[in-house]
Amino acid sequence: MLAGSAGLVSVPVIEGQEKRPSDPWTVAQTIQPAELASELGDKGGTPPAIVYVGFRTLFVGGHVPGATFHGSASTEQGLSDLKKWAEELPRTTNLVIYCGCCPLEKCPNIRPAFTMLDKMGFKKLRVLILPTNFATDWADKGCPIQKGM
Repeated sequence: MLAGSAGLVSVPVIEGQEKRPSDPWTVAQTIQPAELASELGDKGGTPPAIVYVGFRTLFVGGHVPGATFHGSASTEQGLSDLKKWAEELPRTTNLVIYCGCCPLEKCPNIRPAFTMLDKMGFKKLRVLILPTNFATDWADKGCPIQKGM
């Protein structure tokens, strides 16, 4: 008899969507680049509110079209500015946050931003999954880019 083999179910997981112990979000609270690009291109739908939570220089160099920047979420000032902006939003806002400054598993910005917004009660909060970085996982895949502030 093989110990431990009974009752195990193999569940396929999309690359980059694994739930890591350090991730405060669930798989259902994530969105892949192609999915977000599709939502942005849907002329009949309402696009999500998109917030870049990384570093200003990277935002200026290129970001998801329509994204806003309220400071780096790895800093107290950045989190404070993000919270001030978010306080005015209905908690049912379709909200996508992303960084892409570095590999997602090491990102200093995305987890503090998600945790704060989740605690504020946002019901449709999602994280854009960029496993490597914004350039590799978004720009190089042909997704739309906006430059500047």
